[in-house]
Amino acid sequence: MGLRIIKGHQSHRVVILAAVFVLMTLLILYGSNNVSEEIYVPFHVATNHALTTTDLKRWSGRDGYVSVNGNKNLSLHCHNCALVTSSSHVLSTGAGEEIDHTECVIRMNDAPTIGFEADVGGRTTLRVVAHSSVFKVVRRPNEFLQRTDSHPAIIFWGPPSKIAKDAKGTLYRLIQRVSSTYSNVSFFTVTPSKMRRFDNLFQRETGRDRQKSHSWLSTGWFTMVIAVEICDNIKVYGMVPPSYCVKKPASKKMPYHYYKPRGPDECLTYIQNERARRGGHHRFITEKQVFARWAKQYNITFVHPKW
Repeated sequence: MGLRIIKGHQSHRVVILAAVFVLMTLLILYGSNNVSEEIYVPFHVATNHALTTTDLKRWSGRDGYVSVNGNKNLSLHCHNCALVTSSSHVLSTGAGEEIDHTECVIRMNDAPTIGFEADVGGRTTLRVVAHSSVFKVVRRPNEFLQRTDSHPAIIFWGPPSKIAKDAKGTLYRLIQRVSSTYSNVSFFTVTPSKMRRFDNLFQRETGRDRQKSHSWLSTGWFTMVIAVEICDNIKVYGMVPPSYCVKKPASKKMPYHYYKPRGPDECLTYIQNERARRGGHHRFITEKQVFARWAKQYNITFVHPKW
């Protein structure tokens, strides 16, 4: 009798474990079938938000960029611009010569050209740099500051507490010292009022408050807006469309930065940031949705990949 009771308990336990296994399998399958929705639904443009058409040409204002050393104005205006992203999609494109023949070339953060000229070119007209990348740029003056072939400009953006002229931190003073050393480069910072306008623009275009939604604007966001301000026509190299990370084969890994082949996968980075709800995260996919709308208004084309 005792043996029968033990066997009965064991059978009951097996049934429970089997049921749990089936339930977990169903949950996993359900989750995998809904990945494409989760990428877009959680953060995307608010469904009750009436999209507004922002005239970025009127929205812009050169008074939002202040010269770090001297009284220079950001008077740059270009008919044709090449906006070169930091994505590994630019590799093996052979687009370097085409980029260098463009009137103005815009780059981001510490994306290098030396060693990558065949794909990304070597000229730089304007570089947009986040506060978190200042030290990376300063540490490599041969690449970013000692340019004898041109007189580029650098725009630094970030929290006013870090890069504003009256900031108590050391970052602005570092930028100021560097600007006095390399007089061939024009250095600018984004004013606090302009930073607020960038936030307001994000809310107008997405229906989401940047701070309440725990979002950080990416350097790509600032660079695209600045490019629209100064360029009549923009050709973007290496930026994937909003739907790319849903459609691409799961086995195809692409480094987030072309100059960091062992860095994180691009799509994994995009999806993790898009889904995150705590802390501060870039909304790369949401930003690209906005760029897709802007492309129709401001003569923006995308290549490598083309979309």
